This record gives sequence, structure tokens and C-alpha cells, in this order.
Amino acid sequence: MIGREMAIRVLLMLGLLLPVPALGQAVANPVAVFTGLDKITGRITTFDVYIDETVQFGSLQLTPRVCYSRPTTEAQDVSAFVEVDQVSLRATMRRIFSGWMFAESPALHAIDDAVYDIWLVDCKQSSDIPPPGER
Repeated sequence: MIGREMAIRVLLMLGLLLPVPALGQAVANPVAVFTGLDKITGRITTFDVYIDETVQFGSLQLTPRVCYSRPTTEAQDVSAFVEVDQVSLRATMRRIFSGWMFAESPALHAIDDAVYDIWLVDCKQSSDIPPPGER
């Protein structure tokens, strides 16, 4: 009967047991980066939004609540929790999305409105745009 360590070594050599790398903690970022498409004009816009800041993109108001990425030494896995409201012509708002968006799978939870599409691109630590309190 072989010992546990010897069995693990044999399985590793045969390629049947692969070591799993430990993942680092998710990095919370103060800025989420989105891309929006206006389907009427065909214009694509990339824009930065600070966490808990609400920005208007056409008739949609977008508010990211958190934006996580992985340390730079790991494969990137960017996600953000986002709330999106649609503003009507009568100035009433209706929540059309509240959930997680994933940069690596933009079609999974992108905002697909009749006129506008919005998807998460990245998270970052700073922006060329000053924070809301400094404008």
C-alpha cells in the first residue's frame, strides 16, 4: 500500500491531478468603465463612472455600486453591481436592471434597451474625470 504523498506525486506526474493556483482577493475599484451604443445614431461611447455616481446615457441613468477586478498578477475577472433606470418623457423612472455585469461576458448581463446598449468594460483605480465632489 502506498502512502498518500506518494499517490499524489504519481497522479501529478501522470497529469491526472493538477495543482490549483490560489486566487487573490478581489480588488475594489472606485471607477467603472462602460461602453454605450446609441442604436439610432450608431455612436459608441466609452465613459468612466465613479462608484455610487449616477450618470445619464440617453434615457438611461446608470449607477454602479461596486466594481471588482483581480490583482494584476492574475487573469482579469472584472465585475460590477449596477442599477439602471429608464427615464420616460414624463420624467418618471422605472428600474430596468439591477444586478451584476461581467466584462469578460458582456452579453450575459448587458443593458439591451430598444435604443441603447450598455456594457461593462473595465474597473480602474483612477480617471481623468474628477470625482463628483471636485467638479
